[in-house]
Amino acid sequence: MTVVVQRMPRRVDGVDAARGIALIGMFVAHVSPAVASLEVAEFIALADDRPRLLFALTAGIGLGFISGGIRPITDGRSELRRQIAVRAVILIALGMLIWATLQPLVFIILDVYGVAFLVMLPLLFLPTRTALGLGIGLLAIAPAIAEIGSRTEFVAAVRHTPFRFLSDWIVGGAYPVIVWVPVMLIGLALARMDLGSPRVVGTVALVGTAAASVFLPLSSLLPPPELVSEAGWSVPLRASLESLGNVGVGALVVAAMLALTSLARPAVRRVAGAVLSPVVAMGAMPLSIYTIHLVVIALAKRQEDGVPTDDSWPLVIGLIVGSMAFAWLWRRYLGRGPLERLLRWASGRDRADVEAAPTSG
Repeated sequence: MTVVVQRMPRRVDGVDAARGIALIGMFVAHVSPAVASLEVAEFIALADDRPRLLFALTAGIGLGFISGGIRPITDGRSELRRQIAVRAVILIALGMLIWATLQPLVFIILDVYGVAFLVMLPLLFLPTRTALGLGIGLLAIAPAIAEIGSRTEFVAAVRHTPFRFLSDWIVGGAYPVIVWVPVMLIGLALARMDLGSPRVVGTVALVGTAAASVFLPLSSLLPPPELVSEAGWSVPLRASLESLGNVGVGALVVAAMLALTSLARPAVRRVAGAVLSPVVAMGAMPLSIYTIHLVVIALAKRQEDGVPTDDSWPLVIGLIVGSMAFAWLWRRYLGRGPLERLLRWASGRDRADVEAAPTSG
């Protein structure tokens, strides 16, 4: 029996949809107010770690696509690394500028994203199995190391200096690079495996489901960090188990979106494409949407009982609906996102596109 492998289009709607879902999850995590219902609070808590790890996973997939996909480029590798490095430096500068000027009441991912890109440069053309094995192996230990490191006296001391951002980049922040890079390596390996293949997508879905089904229940058996002393061994172990399980959830989301938008029957693809088109549009311009949302929540800061806050359900709904509408209209009539255009121009991607590979970065 002959298996027909569908090659991916220039923009991969399934990956963009997964990235859009990650952005929506971040909106919920950032500005959803506290609720009295335990069930609702637990549901909202799902947006804490999974969207950021899904975002890192799709970032790795994007790096895999722009570097050649299933056939990594051989010519122009130095130029591609230069372009990625330029992007990384711009993202670091943009993140720190927003942090210094707008001071939103949330952790900012842009600078960490840029640092992770720089770390990925020498790893960009690792063999597929090496990237996958290294990513999974590091993910099993890096969250525990980050948790232990964030609780050391040295990191605590650095946080009281003007260089606190360095500790946040490495271990102490909400998005430590030593956790993001392993997830990006896994995404890079997925892009090398051909995400246009039903067999590959099915395997990704099964492995992701298995990881989530095993590691998340195991992590729930351990006491939460707030009930454990700082030296408690269960805290770093729980961090690693949760990260493995949450990346499994992310892999399942990517596989599901690819199946709906690329591999399903034509009628299903048409319906899914129409329903998901605003989410896909968001995921196609993540830098623009993420930066605009930081501006909005910075402007929404207010004092309640003497405590600064930006939380509100109208803001959550407004960010989601407004981002979908803006992204859909912009993409339909103007194409690439505004900040994505500037970043692409500054890095030289317009002058040296990788024609043989699909792009989602």
